[in-house]
Amino acid sequence: MAERLFEPADLEALRRWDTPTICNALEIVAPARRGRGFTLKPFTAADPALPPICGVARTGRIRAAAPSGRTREQDRDARLGWYEYVAAADLPTVVVLEDLDETPGIGAFWGEVNTNVHKGLGVLGCVTSGSFRDLDMLAPGFQIIGGAVNPSHAHVHIVDFRGDVVVHGMPCSHEDVVHADRHGAVVIPADAVRAVPAAIDLITRREKVVLDMCKRSDFNIAALREALSKADEIH
Repeated sequence: MAERLFEPADLEALRRWDTPTICNALEIVAPARRGRGFTLKPFTAADPALPPICGVARTGRIRAAAPSGRTREQDRDARLGWYEYVAAADLPTVVVLEDLDETPGIGAFWGEVNTNVHKGLGVLGCVTSGSFRDLDMLAPGFQIIGGAVNPSHAHVHIVDFRGDVVVHGMPCSHEDVVHADRHGAVVIPADAVRAVPAAIDLITRREKVVLDMCKRSDFNIAALREALSKADEIH
């Protein structure tokens, strides 16, 4: 078994910052990832006021536009297999669920029941290109950022799970570290997790020089040039 590069406390620490700040830090600690690894389309957040979520990914794919073609028992077995997969984790998890329909979101997988089931299984929230519903009855504190809000289940069913998915342009694999909030989501390389806080501290100190200068009554282009120069000297 591979040595774990981070602990639950490391993931908990990353929930202190929003997802754009995490992306800023990755520009320093994982510069090759600067132009990829994050979502590219807007989401609807179940509750924009909820704090960021960060956990290891549980990946799956769904469809809803047509019946699965399986028997009722097979559909039930697929759903139970999904729940067992989600539950088999010793770290907090984030579900990343790709909707494969030509028009994603025709049927909502997420609502009152599934948010409560998944929260009980240790899931912090979900990133999905599909839809969700039951806005007033979702499990408290369970964040969903989804592609749409929709009133119906339609024929929603689990297609498969534990494989690679792509949600709004973000590729994600089983056990990837995912950080998400109302802005979207990003995959954090495992070997970068523990380096992110120090990078954020550096960025914050650099930005403070510029932001403090912007608030001065004598702020002008010359002052901005001076502030940018000072910021560059901070390491």
